[in-house]
Amino acid sequence: MKVSIYIVLGCVVVSLFLGMSIGFYFTPEYQFNKYDKTSMDLGMADHWLDLRYINAMIEHHRGAMLLANQALKYTERKEMKELAGKVLTDEPLAIAELYEWKKQWYGDKKTVRDPVVSNLGTYDEKFDLRFLNALIAHHEAGFIMTSDVKKKSSRTEILNNADVVDVFLSTTLKIFKDWRKEWYSI
Repeated sequence: MKVSIYIVLGCVVVSLFLGMSIGFYFTPEYQFNKYDKTSMDLGMADHWLDLRYINAMIEHHRGAMLLANQALKYTERKEMKELAGKVLTDEPLAIAELYEWKKQWYGDKKTVRDPVVSNLGTYDEKFDLRFLNALIAHHEAGFIMTSDVKKKSSRTEILNNADVVDVFLSTTLKIFKDWRKEWYSI
C-alpha cells in the first residue's frame, strides 16, 4: 500500500511539472522571454510580435517618464521643466492606448514592469547634460525598435504607431542635440 501511494504521488508531481512546462511554453510570456531584452530586437515576425512591441513600447514610454521625474525634481532650466511636464502628461496617454491594444488583441491585462533608467543624480552644472544624453540614447533605442517592427508587423495600428513615434523621436532628438550644443558646446 505504501509503494502505491508514493508512485501515485510521484506521478502527480511529474504530471504537474510537465503540465506547467507545456502551458508556459505556449504562453506569450514564454515567447517574449525567448528574446534578448537587452537589445531592441523584437524577434521573429510571429503571432506575438505585436505584443512584444506593445510591451517594449510601454516600457520605453515608462522609461521616459522615470527620466522626466528626475528632471522635474532637479533641473533649474525652464525648457527642461516644460519638457519633463509634457512627457509626464503625454506618455500616460500613449501607454493607455497600448494597454488597451494588449487587452483587446491578446486578452493580456498584465502590467509591464518599469525599466531601469540611469540615476541622473542631484542638480549640478552638468545635470541637464546627463538628462539630455540619457534622452538621446533613449530616443535612439526607440528608433531601433520602431524600425524593427515596421519591417515585421502587418497590423495597421502598430505600423501607424511606429510612424507617429518616429516623427516624435526625430523632432525631439533634434531639439535635444541643439540644446546640448547650445548649452554645453557638444
